[in-house]
Amino acid sequence: MKKLFFLLLLVAVLAAVWTGRPGRDPGVALSPALDAPSGEVPAVAEQPGDAPLSEPESRTAPGESVQGAGEAPRDPHSADEEPRQAPEAVSEKEATTQIVTPEGDTVRKGTVERGDTVGGLLGSVGTGETQHYLRAARQVFSLRKFRAGQAYVVVTDAATGRVKRFEYEIDDRRRLVVEGLDDPVARLENISYETRLCFVEGVIASDLFSAVADMGEGPQLALRMANLFAAEINFIRDLQEGDSFRVLVEKLYREGEYKGYGKVLAAAFTNRGKTFEAFLFRDGGGREGHFYNAAGESLRKTLLQAPLPITRVTSRFTNSRKHPILGYSRPHLGVDYGAPTGTPVMAVGSGKVLKAGRAGGFGNQIIVRHHQNLESMYNHLSGYARGIRSGVSVRQGQVIGYVGSTGLSTGPHLDFRIKQNGKFIDPTKAVNPRAPGVSRRKAKEFAAVVAEYRAYMSGAKDLDAYRTDEELEEHDSEGQ
Repeated sequence: MKKLFFLLLLVAVLAAVWTGRPGRDPGVALSPALDAPSGEVPAVAEQPGDAPLSEPESRTAPGESVQGAGEAPRDPHSADEEPRQAPEAVSEKEATTQIVTPEGDTVRKGTVERGDTVGGLLGSVGTGETQHYLRAARQVFSLRKFRAGQAYVVVTDAATGRVKRFEYEIDDRRRLVVEGLDDPVARLENISYETRLCFVEGVIASDLFSAVADMGEGPQLALRMANLFAAEINFIRDLQEGDSFRVLVEKLYREGEYKGYGKVLAAAFTNRGKTFEAFLFRDGGGREGHFYNAAGESLRKTLLQAPLPITRVTSRFTNSRKHPILGYSRPHLGVDYGAPTGTPVMAVGSGKVLKAGRAGGFGNQIIVRHHQNLESMYNHLSGYARGIRSGVSVRQGQVIGYVGSTGLSTGPHLDFRIKQNGKFIDPTKAVNPRAPGVSRRKAKEFAAVVAEYRAYMSGAKDLDAYRTDEELEEHDSEGQ
């Protein structure tokens, strides 16, 4: 009997030790490098506009519950402002401020938090029926698009305690306004900013992000430069100590508080002794400009230099490489970029998605067909950006997926490949023609813009003299 008791006790102890081993989670594979889940949603996926397909579409309850932050991907050559990062979570006390106007109205300002409802925001500060406010808002804006991290204002009437005005910032450019007591009316209006022109310059000591941070600037500016010169400079392979940059950029302010970067007007980057320049110019009839060098050549090319803005090369294109898992030598017909799981992967060129799905040892894979019989391939992804599937069109610089370690992989990285006329080629040697340059009829106007921007950058022209396109158009309309 004692032997049986001690045998059972030994089994119990061994079981306890086994289940308590660190890292042995029953829900996690013993070899995550080989068994990374194909539907994994990376932590970085909550960056604006780039949630993977595996994240379900948000559904709102009758109270209009709030979604997480997200925006459509931006063209790296666009003059539009960089999307804002989702703010960190804050407590209710930190998120709201409340003042009373001279008329006695109560004004409450705050930031929408995940889990908030529009009805709850209105009902928490006012009395009476709030449904008429919700009905009015739905006439001009879908309440399903309410997002965490956005600012709101609720004004309550001094006499009745009822809501008389509600504001919600849709994004950096627009706000929803609903006002009125008994019969509120909703509208969308533009958000006004004070625009200041700034000049930033620096020297690379280790990497671009550090150099920009040393100048007191945000990482968005580093990403802007990396994307801007992505077809000219390989920021993964070519950057070296002593390289330098100069940037002429708008900064946006509201009520004296810095809110973010506006348009980059001009930039220069010296890499390995060669200086590349970029000047924003509108050659067509639209409001969105593109970047050209001083000779009027477009900075846009058929393909970007790399599908990731800044990372490292872990394996190059070769006809013979010992496979780290299979153990024998075979061709590696692409370039491997090491990066953390969840790092956004960009389409190197505009085109149509041929495939977005599982592909054996390649794991989660995306293939994009471009012009001139080119195809780009992105392997071992952890997930796909929202909307990416076979048959959809993508534009150059658009985020299409996220770095992972699916398939035959020893760790998170991107296996990037290019085919030309059906044959794999070294991505670093692919033929890469430019997009059309400045038209002849706009050549003199472009030359004047280049001279003006250079004058700002050299200090020959005062930065305070700068006027935005909107200010110039308003001035012209007043003079007519």
